[in-house]
Amino acid sequence: MLHVPSPDWRDQIVYFALIDRFDDGDPSNNDQGAGEYDPADHRKYSGGDLRGLARRIDYLRGLGATALWITPPVANQWWDGALGYGGYHGYWAEHFMKVDAHYGTLDDYRALSHALHASGMYLIQDVVVNHTGNFFSYRDGWERADPARHYAPNPDARPVPAPTQWPFSLSDARDPAHRAAGVYHWTPPIADFADREQELTFALADLDDLATGNPLVRRALRESYGHWIREVGVDAFRVDTAYHVEPDFFHDFMHAGDAEHPGMLEVARQTGRTGFIAFGEGFGVDRAYDDANARKLETYVRDADGRPLLSSMINFPLYGSALDVFARGRPPAELAHRIDSMMRVHADPHRMPSFIDNHDVDRFLAGGSEAGLKQGLLMLMTLPGIPTIYYGTEQGFTEPRRAMFAGGHASGGRDHFDTDAPLYRYLQRATALRRAHRVFSRGTPTVLAASAAAAGALAWRMDHAGDTALVVFNSADTDTLLANLATGLPAGTRLAPLFAIDGEAAPLIVGADGRLTLRLPPRAGLVWRVDGRGEIPPPSTARLTLDPIPPFQPKPLSPRERGWGEGTAKRRTPPTASTEPPPPASPGIRARAPSAHATPDDSDATPIIATDLTVTGTATGLDRFHLVVDGDLANAQTVRPDRHGRWQATIATASMIDPAIEHSLVAWSGQPAAVSAIRRFRVQREWTVVADIEDPAGDDSGPRGDYRYPTDPSWGDARQLDLRGALAATSGGSLRLDLRMHRLTASWNPPHGFDHVAFTVFIELPDRDGGATVMPLQNAELPAGMRWHYRLRVGGWSNALFAAEGASAEHEGSPVAVGARIDIDRDADTLRLTLPAAALGHPPTLAGARIHITTWDYDGRYRPLHDEPGPHAFGGGDGNRDPLVMDDLQLVIPRE
Repeated sequence: MLHVPSPDWRDQIVYFALIDRFDDGDPSNNDQGAGEYDPADHRKYSGGDLRGLARRIDYLRGLGATALWITPPVANQWWDGALGYGGYHGYWAEHFMKVDAHYGTLDDYRALSHALHASGMYLIQDVVVNHTGNFFSYRDGWERADPARHYAPNPDARPVPAPTQWPFSLSDARDPAHRAAGVYHWTPPIADFADREQELTFALADLDDLATGNPLVRRALRESYGHWIREVGVDAFRVDTAYHVEPDFFHDFMHAGDAEHPGMLEVARQTGRTGFIAFGEGFGVDRAYDDANARKLETYVRDADGRPLLSSMINFPLYGSALDVFARGRPPAELAHRIDSMMRVHADPHRMPSFIDNHDVDRFLAGGSEAGLKQGLLMLMTLPGIPTIYYGTEQGFTEPRRAMFAGGHASGGRDHFDTDAPLYRYLQRATALRRAHRVFSRGTPTVLAASAAAAGALAWRMDHAGDTALVVFNSADTDTLLANLATGLPAGTRLAPLFAIDGEAAPLIVGADGRLTLRLPPRAGLVWRVDGRGEIPPPSTARLTLDPIPPFQPKPLSPRERGWGEGTAKRRTPPTASTEPPPPASPGIRARAPSAHATPDDSDATPIIATDLTVTGTATGLDRFHLVVDGDLANAQTVRPDRHGRWQATIATASMIDPAIEHSLVAWSGQPAAVSAIRRFRVQREWTVVADIEDPAGDDSGPRGDYRYPTDPSWGDARQLDLRGALAATSGGSLRLDLRMHRLTASWNPPHGFDHVAFTVFIELPDRDGGATVMPLQNAELPAGMRWHYRLRVGGWSNALFAAEGASAEHEGSPVAVGARIDIDRDADTLRLTLPAAALGHPPTLAGARIHITTWDYDGRYRPLHDEPGPHAFGGGDGNRDPLVMDDLQLVIPRE
């Protein structure tokens, strides 16, 4: 069964496996004798192969996957001595039409295809059209008019010095015939990713860039990849590094009318596949409320004239927003915008693969919690797109490329195919939900509500062919109130529970005005389906009103504040009016129709507050109720009206540090049920600079002064790890750090705007017991007398905050579901990190806090340290015992 009809890709659920790290079905092919195999070394081959994949199909089907996406199986450069890294991942081809010897044979690949199809599953192959491996470079210079000059062959490319497949073998710029063929661009590594010419024609990570505008190259690539459809029965392609290829190439690749080597759609049609798709990788996430990368993705699906290019692109912007919301505590409104944008910007969002982690980014669990991961996975299963599960996510992996099998890298000496693992069981339920209800795979989402100020509620409705579902999340780690949710459904609509991450959802009936008010447990994920009509709940006898908030004139921002543009979601400090908490949530949720008197806030202008906020209102039929800011029930004030039913309360705003954020305020009672109109306001508070120190230039050489930077030219004289100073500012319990550097670079196009350095920030809170002295994973302890309560690790691709509980030399601590806001002032080589008070446990003040800041670099782990530096390894020590610290400094916030 090599050739089967195409499925409807909207309904598929993909499992993505790195061949070398999944399973070893044939140990005889592990070591090919070129020094490229060593499971103890993350840079080298571990032994996974095609037979290993084939014998685990029942494991994949049991999870609920319907398609398997594998990394490129083609013959690769096994070892790049210039880089000090191996091609175990499959993206460094030397021959596009042969199976790599480590993975097996063509017959092994056909057997995998046959087994998948016989099981009702489909095969997706990763393909590369932008480059081959690194067989030559221009590290010592480059002249556009003379590519032979400065051309340098890679002296340690194994197993072959150049590609063996024609015409890709024409790779020596010193040979006039090779230059005349024009198979390569003969260019140096990309130095500026904002330069479109470099993005398209220069070498990505020094990989030899193919001249994809050359008809000879286009024909050879069509021949190469048509081969796998015909000979193996591949059902779809994932196209690597699509952004580094001109969009016009993909019209030819997919639609060319060449009789001998036609485009991929025609090759697929000849094998009975009329729905073959090729989805591209456009690596890059958008910042909150920005759609630039999303719009760039679409330019690879249709050109300006409407010609079709690729079938779709991987939904990186959705990944970025989901990670920020579910792992880093950002406001769900950012994800709500992304959902709206996805439906507005993309012509066919239902065929865009969506994911929560993959092989090129940190695992979700490297910085996020399991509760957050479950929410992210449920999001994938209830939105348009093709949900993609990265291997090992279902087993709770935290390292990006850890092996699933006992003999592979970082496996711990055991297999990880546990079908009783909690996340495997959870995914079985989540995938079953999607597969049982087409409303999730084919429906259209309408965002109904989203917290704009902090972690909290997010709700959307899915509609398809007369079927309707309601999806609700609480991304906070405490109870959240979702007040006055306008469902868009008729009064009396019954909502039958379909799914709950934990416990069970309660049946609901929509209130008289089409609204619901829900109390959501921490990290809830709940799904209902419309199930007819019932009786409209009777109106409550209780009533709450909240008077409009009068506008106040804010104090103007300073020029420096305006220039940086303040951060994002911040929560308030604990309330000042009362310490009495609201009653605890039940295991499920309690949902009641709102009072018939409750109406949404219909004010035109949002008041701006410069001080603490005093609010007033009335209460009828209640001796107490709760005043809830931004849905945060854990810090809700309990308010008692006077004998006339009037009340007054004060809201502390010191930790509401972003003037762009619109906060919400509502008066609420669970029993008897009553809810006021929602009032909205903004806060503009001052930051106070509390510490500012300089750090010596050129002291970025480790604790003993003998560490050296990696040898790759991208490090060079930039000295990206040299701290030059730091400034700390506070607003209540919130912290802002400005880190001044020798130079900030972005050579590798990182989503956070800087690379070649990672900052680890240790924060000791004043008058707080506990904490830890160990610096996890860095072979070091904090300076004498200091302990940390919170630890922030920030790099170009990572942003993870940890509490000290559970921290050790090998464990980073307990993940905190609020990350830092990251801003870059590139002209000043300064990085700004902003942590809201919520991230630090709502301290009333930071006076007396101590902050220790270190630099190193991080790529799934802290970069290695050896006696001698390598291309991307530091030199001057033993990384198994010596501190992984290049530079450091300490700030002390004075007591008031």
